[in-house]
Amino acid sequence: MILAVANSVAHLSILTDVAGAAFQLQSQLKWFKAVESWIILDVRVSISDSKKYWKKFVEEHKELRQNGEKWMKDTANSCMLVSTLIGTVLFIAAFTMPGGNNGITGVPLLLGQDSLLLFPISDGLGLFSSMIAILLFLAILTSRYETQDFLELLPKKIIFGLCFLFLSLAFMLVAFAATLAIVLNKRLAWVVIPITLLASLPVALFVLLQLPPCYS
Repeated sequence: MILAVANSVAHLSILTDVAGAAFQLQSQLKWFKAVESWIILDVRVSISDSKKYWKKFVEEHKELRQNGEKWMKDTANSCMLVSTLIGTVLFIAAFTMPGGNNGITGVPLLLGQDSLLLFPISDGLGLFSSMIAILLFLAILTSRYETQDFLELLPKKIIFGLCFLFLSLAFMLVAFAATLAIVLNKRLAWVVIPITLLASLPVALFVLLQLPPCYS
């Protein structure tokens, strides 16, 4: 009875209109758990029956689980590669301060400027964000991929990983904009506004293309 109701509702467009097999399986699991919680209150449904329905649900969604596992691994691999590249760039940039350093003391020559203060802060935050994203994506790749893991554990990992990847990208662009502001501010005072707008475009594009499907 549980499985029949869950399957009948699971074919609604609201469950299939999500991005990725992993999130489709999550939607199916949510409906199964919801229907199970409604019907389990009936004394006619025993615990053994509930386990039987769950086993049948797992068997019928075996192919979807495999597709979800493949989607998770492919997404985690691609995003971890991007996070690694961003982290490498930010790590190298931490040792190349804009304007150069004093040859004797090693103190940055433009230490008093606000833009120079913004550069190391955004660079450090971006580096830490990319490292956290790498760890989250690595945790996804080493997961066991059981059917119940697609209910909360794996979706949360991929969403948090994408969020930290987004933050690392945003902080990297802030550091880049701060460097350009230091170099060009004295020559072209108006350049700060177009630099800020152009740096915001990749971040906005990432949000529009990546994050909404994860919350649909």
